[in-house]
Amino acid sequence: MTGQRPGPAYTEGVKNPGHMRHTRVRMTGKERRQQLLDIGRTLFAERGYEATSIEEIAARAEVSKPVVYEHFGGKEGLYAVVVDREMQTLLDRFASALSGGHPRELLEQAAFVLLDYIEEETDGFRILIRDSPVVSSTGSFSSLIGMVAIRVEHILDEEFKARGYETKLAGLYSQALVGMVALTGQWWLEVRQPKKDEVAAHLVNLAWNGLSHLESKPVISPVTAGSH
Repeated sequence: MTGQRPGPAYTEGVKNPGHMRHTRVRMTGKERRQQLLDIGRTLFAERGYEATSIEEIAARAEVSKPVVYEHFGGKEGLYAVVVDREMQTLLDRFASALSGGHPRELLEQAAFVLLDYIEEETDGFRILIRDSPVVSSTGSFSSLIGMVAIRVEHILDEEFKARGYETKLAGLYSQALVGMVALTGQWWLEVRQPKKDEVAAHLVNLAWNGLSHLESKPVISPVTAGSH
């Protein structure tokens, strides 16, 4: 109609019409899901589950809340997927490391698996060690450590047999060893001192030699050191 000005043409991703226009690249469903997982992972690591809101996740992704609900059903669903992925990543690392070699080298490798993960995937480890109200399909960090302990138990069982020790105690020792590494890892997450290889060397020194035969300056075996 003559004399009327056309209304503004709003399009997705256009900000400040009439000024500089910025069009957001449209993502595929798979790309959007990965973006939301990355954002959720960062926020959950920074603030924990309770302090993270769907509103903030959606705002960082520049989408509406219904988009988050569409992909994950809500905050609990997103959190559960994030935890599952971290658990599987860490379990896969342990599975590939505890595959052979001298028992002391296996212990060194197990220590490095966790310390490497803490160093390379700090956000993921922070999420795993937090108490969460959400039940993950892969369990909790404690249950993951229990799975690793079972693998270590088989290694200790063979070593105990070779030395004439009571094999029924292999489970107890495996829980003690893996628990020691896990708790030390949580401590090292914050202090980051001494260096990673020194932490691993001292852990193995205590586990392998015991307090009565500690080495004054323990070092990692050449085989393990060569892989790191």
